[in-house]
Amino acid sequence: MYPKLTKHIEEILFQEICDERKAVLQPLIDFIQKKKRNQETININFICTHNSRRSHLAQIWAQTASAYFKISNVNCYSGGTETTALFPKVVETLMEAGFHIWKLSEGENPVYAVKYSENALPVIGFSKKYDDIFNPNTGFAAIMTCSQADGGCPFILGAEKRIPVTFEDPKISDNKPGQAGVYRERSLQIGAEMFYVFSKINH
Repeated sequence: MYPKLTKHIEEILFQEICDERKAVLQPLIDFIQKKKRNQETININFICTHNSRRSHLAQIWAQTASAYFKISNVNCYSGGTETTALFPKVVETLMEAGFHIWKLSEGENPVYAVKYSENALPVIGFSKKYDDIFNPNTGFAAIMTCSQADGGCPFILGAEKRIPVTFEDPKISDNKPGQAGVYRERSLQIGAEMFYVFSKINH
């Protein structure tokens, strides 16, 4: 892990997870543990309406947490019910946390490479629908990170398990004072919860 990110992870590990959220996260822990026990690949697709903020934060933090706790064969993805773009403030927030991020393409829906460690494969970040060819089409856990997507998608084709783990949208702070703080707080919460999940997995 990059030194700056390692320092930020120390802050993440100090975050308190309340019992209510632990109960919300337990089905995801159970899914990962079952796959691990059966020596199967663990595919997790984080789904939000626009695949622009929360789903990317969850995907990147979950992939990082799996590496941190040395849980192998974990592939984290993200998607939406529609395609927009990865919101620039999310990229900025993750860079401030210590991730190294490169923009691979320009345009309305840029593609980013996100690295948590020099020798790890990058997470590829761009907005796409949850059933995009880039994502798995069977045997994955569909993690619904926003209530709109959870309510609007009664059925996710190919999902082995569907688990609502919703977060408040940092978008509410856009174009307002304190935006950076709101995004940092949401990233910290999502990071803490993903690290909690992977800390509970037995090797």
